[in-house]
Amino acid sequence: MVIFFSISFFVFLLCNEYVKTTPFPSFKQHMVSQEALGKSNKLAVPESNDKNRESIESPVKGCDIFTGEWVFDNVSYPLYKEAECEFLSEWVRCMKHGRLDSLYQKWRWQPRDCSLPKFDAKLLLEKLRGKRLMFIGDSIHLNQWESLVCMIQSAISPGKKSVSYGSYIYAFKTEEYNASVEFYWAPFLVESNADPPTMRDGREDSVVMPESISKHGESWKGIDYLVFNTYIWWIKYPTMKVLRGSFDEGATEYDEIEVSVVYEKVLRTLAKWVEENIDPNQTSIFFSSMPPQHSMSSAWNNLTGINCAGETIPIVNMSTSLKWEIDQRLFAIAENVTKSTKVPFHFLNITTLSEYRKDAHVSLYGVSEGKLLLPEQRSDPARYADCVHWCLPGLPDTWNELLHALILSHP
Repeated sequence: MVIFFSISFFVFLLCNEYVKTTPFPSFKQHMVSQEALGKSNKLAVPESNDKNRESIESPVKGCDIFTGEWVFDNVSYPLYKEAECEFLSEWVRCMKHGRLDSLYQKWRWQPRDCSLPKFDAKLLLEKLRGKRLMFIGDSIHLNQWESLVCMIQSAISPGKKSVSYGSYIYAFKTEEYNASVEFYWAPFLVESNADPPTMRDGREDSVVMPESISKHGESWKGIDYLVFNTYIWWIKYPTMKVLRGSFDEGATEYDEIEVSVVYEKVLRTLAKWVEENIDPNQTSIFFSSMPPQHSMSSAWNNLTGINCAGETIPIVNMSTSLKWEIDQRLFAIAENVTKSTKVPFHFLNITTLSEYRKDAHVSLYGVSEGKLLLPEQRSDPARYADCVHWCLPGLPDTWNELLHALILSHP
């Protein structure tokens, strides 16, 4: 029997809670072969039998797919099983690491004015045939990349799929479709001291070069689908350190500038790079808004809780007064900049729908510095609960269902 619950939208207020920068998860390093990807960053496209291609419908055109409600669906969800995705990292295997409840895996997003197409891995892979999709940004996008890999991998024959881990690029490849789904580490999008593999633990204050993007950008040229994000490394302090000079020249002096000013400058740098380097007829551009950190249970009127630890269901009480746990200034900047570019961006507004999902975080069931939390650490959720990242299967699967719908709705 299917059980249904609904959640209506609330008006959220800004929460200026300090959020600790979460280190980049450690993976075994394998350099991605650029020869395999091709010098132009394009994959060689094999001939495809068009009669085998399924027709693509566009049920979401003209519909606001980001406004709606969560519906509990224990028949269709989860879209895959944690134990059956060989490419899922220990970082997000919550049930393997002791989480006892699984309800967080069984919520379906229902837009208010339309329905999302059922996720179809084969149809998406056909759309990606001979192409590359790349998530670019911070570890939230790594979370989403792992999700999409798990969502499509079961549709590919054994032995015809692989993952390689490089210093900056993680790439899932499928021989059958000659396609790749990739993640590129650039937490600020522009150059920063958090870029090198040895500097991703978040222990040093971040320093950025807000107008320097071309180094990263060389790896983005020729990609068919670019999905950008940048947020969680911006909210550690109210100011951001901006380098005077360049890292290559050994510069160390910096200016401290208000975060929102630097954030807008970075996004305008990104917009300029896109306008100068991207052909919108060849490449689709997406920008993901910021998901919340459920770091204060008082934000959903749980006065006995601490943060996301112990939460097992979304926010369901429609009379609950809630507070947004994101920086609304940065949200507004991202929305405004991406909507004012010459080359169109698709703005993936995942913020509000994610606000409801206090139940879906890694919490105390992930890893810290490559190791499972000790019992004494799990007994201290205020310090050790990860209320930034998300269990898989889980919420990032919904983000990918939205991305899937938009990709299929465009030629």
